[in-house]
Amino acid sequence: MNPPFENFVLLLGTRSPRRRQLIEGMDIPFRTVEIAFEEEKYPEKEVVALAKAKNLSYTTPLRNHEILLTADTLVISDDEILGKPRNENEAIRMLERLSGKTHRVETGVCLRSAKEMRCFKEQTLIRFKRFSDEEIRYYVKHYRPLDKAGAYGIQEWLGLIGVEKIEGDYYNVMGLPTAKLWDALLRMIKK
Repeated sequence: MNPPFENFVLLLGTRSPRRRQLIEGMDIPFRTVEIAFEEEKYPEKEVVALAKAKNLSYTTPLRNHEILLTADTLVISDDEILGKPRNENEAIRMLERLSGKTHRVETGVCLRSAKEMRCFKEQTLIRFKRFSDEEIRYYVKHYRPLDKAGAYGIQEWLGLIGVEKIEGDYYNVMGLPTAKLWDALLRMIKK
């Protein structure tokens, strides 16, 4: 157990296996909680507003030793949000759109304790090489990126063969800006 967090439990309000993996890697004790939130019904498409709305949807009172974390990640290309693809054809179209271009990934994070709420966002720019049709189809067929914004995971095959340049926090692209999160959590527990 990580000493700064030995008296706290992080409540992780996400189904994302990547976010769970990142929190585990940070050695922060946590447990996952279910939050009833239908993102597609929420009109706001700004990551901090989405993360905050998810956070406030959790109505169980927080105890003094608990901090609730919610997050939302968006992939934006040419000022258009690329959400999670509904099927393989949509995933292929998204990846064709990202091929050979720079796009941005924004993650909004919201932390709430019994005493306060802190929300912030991080932005990372990614430049992909130009993918061949075969590379895109291979990735979609073998990695099934239907649960990922923008139809890709940077930590997977497509990211390994295709990232030409990255500006900003790599882990933000996976779903959590870990360095910023760590500092925000430390500030909250030291109050």
